[in-house]
Amino acid sequence: QAQLQESGPGLVKPSQTLSLTCTVSGRSITTTGYFMSWIRQPPGKGPEWIGYVTYNDATNYMPALKSRTVISRDTSKNQFTLQLSSVTPEDTAMYYCAIAWEIRPGVPGRYDYWGKGILVTVSS
Repeated sequence: QAQLQESGPGLVKPSQTLSLTCTVSGRSITTTGYFMSWIRQPPGKGPEWIGYVTYNDATNYMPALKSRTVISRDTSKNQFTLQLSSVTPEDTAMYYCAIAWEIRPGVPGRYDYWGKGILVTVSS
């Protein structure tokens, strides 16, 4: 059973880079089959998948955010991170980290492990 905890600044100014960290405990992020994702939910809107990094360092991003997004992992700290550059107020949202298991090669299943989320506001 993995436990996830998001951390990072709650307020970011427009045009800056949003950086969040997900610290994982209970299981190693090198566990075969792990897809480590970031998901966000803007106020009053539905959840939006941002992207993932996998147990073997593959990445995949939502096309609309791909040019601004980097998701990476630090195995020495058992963490994975989100960097979203050139933010605007439209990036204001609750940000969640989550882990899914690979159900077939390259395909994640449902997200079984979630952090509690962190509210990030983009404002000057």
